[in-house]
Formats: sequence, C-alpha cells, structure tokens
Amino acid sequence: MATIRYTGDALWERIERAVERIKDRMRRATRALAGAGLPYAVAGGNAVQLWVAQVDEAAVRNTRDVDILLRRDDLAAAIDALGKAGFIFREINGVSMFLDGPEAGPRDAVHVIFSNEKVRPDHLHPAPDVSEQAIIDRTSAVSLEALVRMKLVSFRRRDQVHLLDMLEVALIDESWLARIPEDLRPRLRELIETPDE
Repeated sequence: MATIRYTGDALWERIERAVERIKDRMRRATRALAGAGLPYAVAGGNAVQLWVAQVDEAAVRNTRDVDILLRRDDLAAAIDALGKAGFIFREINGVSMFLDGPEAGPRDAVHVIFSNEKVRPDHLHPAPDVSEQAIIDRTSAVSLEALVRMKLVSFRRRDQVHLLDMLEVALIDESWLARIPEDLRPRLRELIETPDE
C-alpha cells in the first residue's frame, strides 16, 4: 500500500504549484520567442487547452507537457532567446528540448517539435508549418485543423483523449472527416463512433 505523504492544504498547494509551473514555463518560453521575433506555435496539450477553453472552461484538462512548434532553421536563434530566459537546450533520447534551468529534467522542459518534419519515422505525416497558427490571447497556437491532424497522426492514448475532448465540446464533429487527409479519417471515425471505448 502506498504511503500518503501530503493531505489537506499542503496537498492542494502542491497540485496548484505543479499546474502553475507548467503555465509559467509556457508563458516564459513563448514571450522569449515572440520577443526575439521568432515564429513559433504552441502545440500539444496546451494548444488543446487554449482551443477547448474558447468553448467550455469546465472541459479544460491539465497537461504536464509544454510543446512548441519551431522551424529547424530557427533553432540557433531559439537557443539564444530561450537561453536568456533561463532555458538550457539539450538533446535527450533524440528529443530536442529546453530544460527549465540547470537542475531540470525532461519533465521540466519545453519540448521542440520541428515543423515540416515527422516527429517519429512511422508517423503518416510531418508536423505542420508554424504558419498554420492562430493567435489566442496573445499566444501563437497551432490552428485547430493543424492540431487535429497532429493528434490524429500521433494517436497515443493522450491524443485520443484530447480529440475526444474536442468532440465533446463540438470544436470538431463528423464534418471534419472531409477536412483531414484520407489516411487519418479512420482514426477520427473510430473516436466518433466509439467515444467510450
């Protein structure tokens, strides 16, 4: 049986700090990139949050990752800009990331997704270009169409949950089957037809 270490206010304070650290990391990273004039787009769970919150804030799901879409040609400039904000660039297990300080690990990092490149060799499509973006509350996020494609390409359990969240709040629906590449349609159809499985 697991030992319970924190209860009451101490437990809730830890939870609130964990959530706020992720939001702070995203804000500092995006401000540094924008301040340097570098094109970027927030991707992953934070992009899902930004879109879902437009419709129903009660449906927003917390995420532990900060994912940023960048062009590989801008990496050197991003290393400089984010370095000034306290981030340290590293390649860990083939993943490019900016650690949030010298003591940080991969969980405390901004993960880089390179635009127009496949995240994994077995992915059906490359990541979108940073030009596929929308400005949401002064933050550049991947467009809804690009985000849906990225989630369908990756299609891990967390990606499926994010897509189900978008379906639940009607950001996307069955009409989107005609808007996505044909080879991704079966994945979206599966979620539409069997949302509880």
